[in-house]
Amino acid sequence: MPDLRIGDDERRRVIALLERHVGDGRLDLAEFADRSGRVTAARTRSDLDAVQADLPRLPDPVAPQRARRAALAATWGSWALTSVICLVIWSAVALGGGGAYFWPIWVIGPWGALLAIGTLAGGRLPLPPCAAAQRSG
Repeated sequence: MPDLRIGDDERRRVIALLERHVGDGRLDLAEFADRSGRVTAARTRSDLDAVQADLPRLPDPVAPQRARRAALAATWGSWALTSVICLVIWSAVALGGGGAYFWPIWVIGPWGALLAIGTLAGGRLPLPPCAAAQRSG
């Protein structure tokens, strides 16, 4: 497979990684300057890989934020879908003359209140299985 050409975005990402390694003490400023120059001159993916070959992979700094957003979306999304289904059923029964008692409040209210408390308390919500597996792996 031929070596792929790179663009400015890839170069900026590698320089940002090198800056993090300097901040962590793995590289000194002279070595950072040398590697940054090699990154700027790099034309292919293998050129970039050679610059960072002896450095450890750093964790993605936004991965925990993404996992939290995914967990909140999954949790609140299931609540919203269930709420809509209950409201549609209640509306159909009420319009059909089956009474107007608003029973969906007993589904929507407590569940929504617990979700709101969990979200406001720092999001100590359990992660969905796929997000929990990514975090541990």
